[in-house]
Amino acid sequence: MAARKSNRAERTDRVGLGGHKRHGIVARLRGYFLAGLLTTAPIGLTLWLFWVLLKFIDARVTPLIPAQYNPNTYLHAVTPVNFDIPGVGLIVLIVALIIVGALTRVLFGRWIVRASEHVLNQMPVVRSVYGATKQIVETVLKRQSEAFRQVVLFEYPRRGTWAIGFVTGTTRGEVQNVTDDEVVNVFLPTTPNPTSGYLLFLPRRETIPLSMSVEDGIKMIISGGIVTPEDARSMSEQQTKLVASADGDKPTIGPEAKVTAQIDSDKASADGD
Repeated sequence: MAARKSNRAERTDRVGLGGHKRHGIVARLRGYFLAGLLTTAPIGLTLWLFWVLLKFIDARVTPLIPAQYNPNTYLHAVTPVNFDIPGVGLIVLIVALIIVGALTRVLFGRWIVRASEHVLNQMPVVRSVYGATKQIVETVLKRQSEAFRQVVLFEYPRRGTWAIGFVTGTTRGEVQNVTDDEVVNVFLPTTPNPTSGYLLFLPRRETIPLSMSVEDGIKMIISGGIVTPEDARSMSEQQTKLVASADGDKPTIGPEAKVTAQIDSDKASADGD
């Protein structure tokens, strides 16, 4: 009799009131669903963005191709289905850019580029837009450029509050000449859209270089901090604190912060004695 009651109690604990076993199955299925969603969502989103970009380029480049050179013309002639070959416009655009790049390397191509720039520089509004766009593109695409090569941590918008940004270069010109500090250009992107943000001119001594890659920094910004890269530094480096504790307006980084931290440490030791 006692054994029967014990078995019944075990079954009750295993199943539970309201069917705990059934609830466990639902929770397990929900976990499988979330795992599948986390696995397929990034791939699906990437493929969808690529497809949207592909259709966008095809819709604007393919109509410019002459009919006798457009493969869609021959496809429509043999098939009754109104279907265009995806990627034709993208391929034509890539080939055109390669040809333009090759032409700019020869003397005739350079003369065409200089003549075109001369014409654009004569237009009051167009020359400003063209000059700024050209400078940005050359800065970003040149291999020797250091744009977006380093992730830094800095205090923003107030002392004790931190933000991450990307160093886009060393500050030059009037902005650098009016200050005694060595200033760097830092782009502070917004979440979740990193294409917008703020350009900050910060003293280099008030920035902390991080070991994370630019890609990891962008992922962290887009996700709002949900995706956090692991610290790839050694254990000794992880235990070394580069930032002092926030305490009002006291400096937290730089030489002044080290002096403040040392004073606080000495004061704490004196109080302990």
